Amino acid sequence: QVQLVESGGGLVQAGGSLRLSCAASGRTFLYNPMAWFRQAPGKEREFVATIRWSGGNIYYADSVKGRFTITADNAKNTLYLQMNTLKTEDTAVYYCAAANTGWTLTSVSSVDYWGHGTQVTVSS
Repeated sequence: QVQLVESGGGLVQAGGSLRLSCAASGRTFLYNPMAWFRQAPGKEREFVATIRWSGGNIYYADSVKGRFTITADNAKNTLYLQMNTLKTEDTAVYYCAAANTGWTLTSVSSVDYWGHGTQVTVSS
């Protein structure tokens, strides 16, 4: 069992930056894929970025490529999402996610564990 707790969300102006954190506890392994997803009001939950605890297999959604950076500190059992040059369309609840198996985690249906989510609001 894995528990995930996100933090770091908030209100920021367009063009600004935020860093999200996800503290993981329980059974975590270097080969577990981790990810960030987000869900905007009235929209489906969507993939943002993925990484393995070991630091490899990093992929991003096209909409955030070049602006967001995902990292994992397995010594601290903490996942991060550095978000730069934020846009109003990045406004959403951001969720930390983990899976027991797989090389990457890009699909909602493949998630075994979810965090509670943290709100990110980008104002114009």
